[in-house]
Amino acid sequence: MKKLLFFFLSISFVASAQHNNPNPGYWQQHVDYKMDIKMDVDKFQYSGTQELKYTNNSADTLKRVYYHLYYNAFQPGSEMDARLTSISDPDKRMVKSFKGADGNLVKESKISKLKSNEIGFLKVNNLKQDRIALQTKVVGTILEVDLAKPLLPGKSTLLTMNFDGQVPVMVRRAGRNSEEGVALSMTQWFPKMAEFDFEGWHADPYIGREFHGVWGNYDVKLTLDKSYTVGGTGYLQNPNEIGHGYQDVGVEVKIPKKQKTLTWHFVAPNVHDFAWGADPDFIHDRVMGPNNVELHFLYKNNKEIIANWKALQPKTVELLQFFNSTLGEYPYKQYSVIQGGDGGMEYAMCTLITGNRSLPSLIGVTAHELAHMWFQHLLATNESKHGWMDEGFTSFIADFAVNSIMEKENQEDENPFKSMYDNYYYMIGKNGEQPLSTHADRFNDNMNYGVSAYSKGAVFITQLSYVIGFDNTMKTLKRFYYDYRFSHPTPNDFKRTAERVTGANLDWYLVDWTQTVNTIDYGIKDVEANGDKTKVTLERIGMMPMPLDIAVFYEDGTTETFYIPNTLMRWNKENPYKEIPRTVLNGWDWAYPTYSFEINKNKGTIKTIIIDPSDYMADIKKENNVYQKVAN
Repeated sequence: MKKLLFFFLSISFVASAQHNNPNPGYWQQHVDYKMDIKMDVDKFQYSGTQELKYTNNSADTLKRVYYHLYYNAFQPGSEMDARLTSISDPDKRMVKSFKGADGNLVKESKISKLKSNEIGFLKVNNLKQDRIALQTKVVGTILEVDLAKPLLPGKSTLLTMNFDGQVPVMVRRAGRNSEEGVALSMTQWFPKMAEFDFEGWHADPYIGREFHGVWGNYDVKLTLDKSYTVGGTGYLQNPNEIGHGYQDVGVEVKIPKKQKTLTWHFVAPNVHDFAWGADPDFIHDRVMGPNNVELHFLYKNNKEIIANWKALQPKTVELLQFFNSTLGEYPYKQYSVIQGGDGGMEYAMCTLITGNRSLPSLIGVTAHELAHMWFQHLLATNESKHGWMDEGFTSFIADFAVNSIMEKENQEDENPFKSMYDNYYYMIGKNGEQPLSTHADRFNDNMNYGVSAYSKGAVFITQLSYVIGFDNTMKTLKRFYYDYRFSHPTPNDFKRTAERVTGANLDWYLVDWTQTVNTIDYGIKDVEANGDKTKVTLERIGMMPMPLDIAVFYEDGTTETFYIPNTLMRWNKENPYKEIPRTVLNGWDWAYPTYSFEINKNKGTIKTIIIDPSDYMADIKKENNVYQKVAN
């Protein structure tokens, strides 16, 4: 009965959750996967069949297609291996450090030392298009496929294959026998069709960064040792045959002793990835979340972590409720938090995270990965080209959520995003910044990528709340989700959403913050007496324009604010300090390096003048933002 319920649930879900991207002429490709996998848990090898119905919704006739073979990255001599030896700050999890004969520190790629039974691989054979054998070529982590017959616009074709895989011993998101003892972290594990969109094919090699996937439906059967508990993407179709904590209440599942394996059957509608984790020593807890969403928690039976994983569960319910109310309702009916991988990584309807953490760390990483369900797995931006959108937006909303649900237990700074600004300023100080529009694989070093995507990407949102107001920013996020969920939005789509919400022109903001390395630096150049008034002269030192909020504090304890519009916006922000009188001044055109205005009070009455009292504008030199009266 439950299997039938999930079947109808998945069908109705697909019918009701198609994209409603408002862009005229928008289209996206579609995939329907059916896979049957048999896993040898002793050799960490698996074999499978894949049927892929691929629908071409573009206006192009496709003569070639491309598959990702992610596990091929875990081989000596791969591009991922090569990058580890050439980048100045390789991922510490993927290198071994030791002193060389000359006494200098040597960093050696762990991938370079993998043996044949330790590497990862995906090998495709018997690939056919509508029963016609195809010519293929493996180039690193990409399978190039010449179609036997061109795929016309609006048409579908059936691609079938057999494939073999080996789970790498080197754990990077995926892998086997993690440091915490999790047997199988199965992510990026199957031959996956590359995305083709309005920009063309995205057949990027896997070097360790980000992903871009095709929306579709998955029907996956996983057969492995019966002692293993599995969690992952999708709805389990046969829980009463499997047990392991998935069965209906009151149902006793008896697996015959002679039976060595179980087949787990999952269906995942309208997603763009499929991941799973498995271990023979998993504890599996189920908690009901808002809107009847089943929250699954799978973690090692380790007495040192059990208490924290139990305490995590009600907090995850609160997090889901926060994201529902702040961004928009989570549309699926399950989400799984699975111990595994080598940190934290988001996948459709689930995440794999390391579990030997303090409770605040466990809540924090879960908040971040759950938030990714909105910013990446429902708003599926191209992470490789716009990693700052999913990572930055996720960092913003996750920190906001944690600050909210932990408020009574752990008082935060007034600005919960201060560390993000500090990271950005640190990168500026290193003089190594690259534009956010840089492809994820093309950043000079990991520090630059991490600060850019996570911190500068988050500051894009927090600073936007300074530019257009906090309420307008949150309205923009909600509308962005409503308009673009289940599609592939771009940075311009978000900018246009903010413009629709406010009426402001924001192209300057998107361009300067994401496509250049222009910085913000305004200063108070001079404060001089002008009779019974005071003349204030400001200067623009940085190249990026901004509107300015200016607070003036007087000796008598009163305060007033001034607002200088950025004329590029063609719009004025509402007063963010409604209890304080505000004067809206004439706009400041960007080309003018200085700007002067008058305060209708004597200079001697002024105690302090501050540019941006909120501290949400990412001005790189704060010390020149303040005028302080000199004591006699």
